[in-house]
Amino acid sequence: MRQVAVRQVAESSGSYKLKDVRVSTELASDQTLRYDRRMYPVLLELGPFTVYSYGVMMALGFVAAAWLLGKGLASQGRDPEFASTLVLWAAIGGLLGARLLFILAHWSAFLADPWALLFTGAGFVWHGGLLGGIAGVSVCIRRYKLPWLETMDAIAPAIALGHGTGRIGCQLAGDGDWGPPTDLPWGMAYPNAIVGWDYPPDVFVHPTPLYELAAYFAIAAVLWNRRTAVHRPGCLFWGYLLLAGIARFCLEFVRVNPPLWGSFSQAQVISIGLMLVGASFLCTSFLRKREQEQRAPAVRNTLEKSR
Repeated sequence: MRQVAVRQVAESSGSYKLKDVRVSTELASDQTLRYDRRMYPVLLELGPFTVYSYGVMMALGFVAAAWLLGKGLASQGRDPEFASTLVLWAAIGGLLGARLLFILAHWSAFLADPWALLFTGAGFVWHGGLLGGIAGVSVCIRRYKLPWLETMDAIAPAIALGHGTGRIGCQLAGDGDWGPPTDLPWGMAYPNAIVGWDYPPDVFVHPTPLYELAAYFAIAAVLWNRRTAVHRPGCLFWGYLLLAGIARFCLEFVRVNPPLWGSFSQAQVISIGLMLVGASFLCTSFLRKREQEQRAPAVRNTLEKSR
C-alpha cells in the first residue's frame, strides 16, 4: 500500500474547485486494462455534426419510458398511444425544470454570465427534471381529463426505467457523476470525461452511474411487478418517490458532490423530501384501505337487514 495525493473535484458556484486529499491506493496487476476503460463522450462525427453519447442516451431514456408507459396504460384499459403525448409533456417540463434547478444552484455564476448557463449543453439536474416533468405531465393529465393518481401509477415504473437508461449516458460521457477514489476491483478511470479528469493515472473511482443504473432498473422492475396487485390509486407513484429517494440518498455517499445542509448534498436534501412525501401518502393509503376493509362487513350487514 502507498499513499497517493489526488485532487478531488467538488462543484462550487458554477466552477470546479480542487482540494488535495490523501487516498490510500494499491496498484493492481490489471491497472492498464482498468485505465483503458475509456469513456465515449462522442459517438459519431459526420462533418460539422457531432453525435454525443449523453444526448443519445437521454433520447433513448425517453423512448424506453414511452414504451413502458404505453404498456402500463394498456394494462389500465387506456389507449397506449397516449404515452407519446405524456412523454412529450414530461420532456418539455423536465428539461425546463432540470435547467432551472441548475441555474438556482449556481446563481452567482448565472449572474456573472447568464448566456453561458442558459445555452450550455450540460447543466441538467435530475431532481429539477423530475419535478418539472411531473408538472408538465400534470398539465397534460388535466387537459385531457385523465385521473391523476391512476395515470401517475402507470408513469412511475417508466420514470425509473428512463432514469436508469439516461445514466448510461452519464457513464459514457463522464459528466462528473463518479464517486470518490476506491481500491475495489471495479473502480474505473474517466480520462475522456467531458468535465475533465484531474486524477493521476493510478487512481480509480467508484463508477457511481453504474450503481444508479442498477438501482433504478431494480425500482422499475419492482413497480412493474406490483402494478397488478390490489392497491389504492397512487400507491405505485408514492412508492416510486420513496424508493427513488432512498436510492439517491444512499448513492450520494459514493458520489463527489459538495454539501448543502450539514454533510448532506443538495440531492440528499431533496431525496429526504421525496421519501417523506412518498412514505406519508403510502401510509395514508394503507390506513384508508384498512378502514374500508373494516367497514365492509358492517355495510353488508346493513344491506342484508334492509332487504
